[in-house]
Amino acid sequence: MKLIYQVIGAMTLLSAASALMAQQTGTTFLKTNVNPGRAGVFVDGKYVGPAGNFRIGRKYALPPGTHQVKLVDPRYEEVSTTVELKEGKTTKLAETLKPLPLPKGPFGALRTPVPEKYAAVYINDKFYGHAGEFNNSSQKLMLPVGEYSVRVEPSSGAPINQKIKIEAGKTVLVH
Repeated sequence: MKLIYQVIGAMTLLSAASALMAQQTGTTFLKTNVNPGRAGVFVDGKYVGPAGNFRIGRKYALPPGTHQVKLVDPRYEEVSTTVELKEGKTTKLAETLKPLPLPKGPFGALRTPVPEKYAAVYINDKFYGHAGEFNNSSQKLMLPVGEYSVRVEPSSGAPINQKIKIEAGKTVLVH
């Protein structure tokens, strides 16, 4: 029983120390509760990852002040909002995106087997998700037949840019 109290005490101390460090360094944090969780989170125009990553276990560190947050999923209407982040505090953003009408087929598929699973994927300059969502035979992005410009942006390194043609029932790889 004594060990349990020691562990609880250590966790409390670490939590307090973490909060104090955040206050001392001028850091604030953003957490999200967004439906759908795969919606991309953009802060001040920069892609930071899927919303589900910042729900419970993780939070995004930002400087204090006013920030523009955009939530993007190609199947839903985009949501943009302004958040005021206060020094040493965690701000929670909760949103439910409104579904768009389903696209019409026929469809082909796009796969993005790149090393960085959270690299942002853009189709015709519109965010569609992260590479890990479309990186194997079970996970593909279904697109209506047509020609597209695809850009895959890793967090570091050069982006991949390709022009592709989607044909019915076929899969195109971008890597």
